This record gives sequence, structure tokens and C-alpha cells, in this order.
Amino acid sequence: MAREPISVFESSLDKTNLILKDIEQAYGWSKDRRNQSYAALRTVLHLLRDRMPVQECVEFSAQLPVLVRGVYFEGWDPANVPVKLNRDDFLYEVRQGFPYDVEGGPERVVQVVLDTLRRHVTQGEWSDVKSNMPEDLDRMIP
Repeated sequence: MAREPISVFESSLDKTNLILKDIEQAYGWSKDRRNQSYAALRTVLHLLRDRMPVQECVEFSAQLPVLVRGVYFEGWDPANVPVKLNRDDFLYEVRQGFPYDVEGGPERVVQVVLDTLRRHVTQGEWSDVKSNMPEDLDRMIP
């Protein structure tokens, strides 16, 4: 009997769970902290998205799983980007969106999520993301 192909949604769910698992492993969290890994991913994705020009947002999103892409674009208003945030403002916004106390604070959250995302997109696209960040934020991006 031939196997049915995996649907786009099943594939996206698998890839999304892999991203969340990567975040959890970086912190040594068990799967029961999935809400925290999701909150970290969502918060950093939204801030990254809002800091980039529209065209780069769209190009970056094309490499994300469908489910993560939905999270990425949730609440997005392309008329209001890019938002000018320096490093301190960015970290403040991370703390607002991710209210959990974790080792390393907001800066570690950003580093873990960005390092995870870097492994799930092409090197060329990641270089484009980095090149669209101001110098003080660029230093935080792996």
C-alpha cells in the first residue's frame, strides 16, 4: 500500500515543533514548557519583523514553516515598519512580550531564538536579516 503524502499542515506542524524543541533544548526545558518556548519565539519574531523593511520581512517569512509564518504575520501592519529600536528598546520589548524569568534574561531569549531561527533558514537569507539591523542589534544576531 502506498503511503499518503504528508500534508502541508502536518509538515508545518512537525517543523514548528522542531523549532520549539530547539529553543527548549537550549534552555534545558522539558516539553511541558512549550508555552514558554512559543512565547519566546513569537515575541522575538514580532520584534524582528517590525524592525525590518517590508520586502525583507516577506522574503524572510518565505523560509518559515506555514504555521510559524502565521505567527510571524499575526497583527502585522506593514504601514508602520520598520520600527526604530535600539538594543535597549528591543530588549525592553522582549521583556514585555516574554514575562517569564529565565537565566540570562531577555538578551539570552533573543540569542536562543535567533540562533534557532538561523539554523532553519538559508545562510543567504540570514545574512540579509543581519544586514537590515542597526549595528547595536546586529551584534546580538548569531
